[in-house]
Amino acid sequence: MKEKRLLILDKHQIEQKLDRIAYQLLEDNYDEEEIIIAGILPRGDHLALRLKNILDKIAPFKSVLMTIEIDKQSTSLKATTDADISICHNKAVILVDDVLNSGKTLAYGFGVFLDVPLKKLRTVVLIDRNHKNFPVTTDYAGIALSTLLKEHVEVILDEDGKDDAVYLT
Repeated sequence: MKEKRLLILDKHQIEQKLDRIAYQLLEDNYDEEEIIIAGILPRGDHLALRLKNILDKIAPFKSVLMTIEIDKQSTSLKATTDADISICHNKAVILVDDVLNSGKTLAYGFGVFLDVPLKKLRTVVLIDRNHKNFPVTTDYAGIALSTLLKEHVEVILDEDGKDDAVYLT
C-alpha cells in the first residue's frame, strides 16, 4: 500500500516562514552587536544558516553560526559543538531546529548552554507539533500543527538534494 503524504509547506511557503522569523529575530535583537545562531543537526543547522543569510542582509548586528550535534538516544546530555561554547558568553543565542515534537532535542540543546552566562536564549522551529513531554516552548515557529502521535512530519530541504517541502505522513 502506498504511503500517504500530505504537503504542509512548499518551497515558497518555507521561504516566507523563514523571512518572517528573521524579521522577528531582528526586532527582538535590534540592540545587540552580535548574536549566535545555533542550529541542531541534522536539519536545524540548514535552517540556522538560512536565517543567518537573511539576517546578514537586513540586520545591523553580526550573526555567528554554530552547529550542535546531540546524541538523541542518550539518557543524559551528550552534545558537541563546532565552535567553543565560550563565544556565547553574554550574548543572545538563537537555538534552531526543524521540528519540535516531544521537546527532548530542544531540552538537550538548552543543556549545552547551562554553564555559560547568556544574555538571552530564544528558540526557533519550522514546525511545532504540540506533543511536548518536556516543558519546552518555542519563541518562534513557522507553523504549529496539531497532529496525531502516530503521524510523522518530514522536512526536506534542498541541501538534501531535493526541493524544499514539509510533509505529514
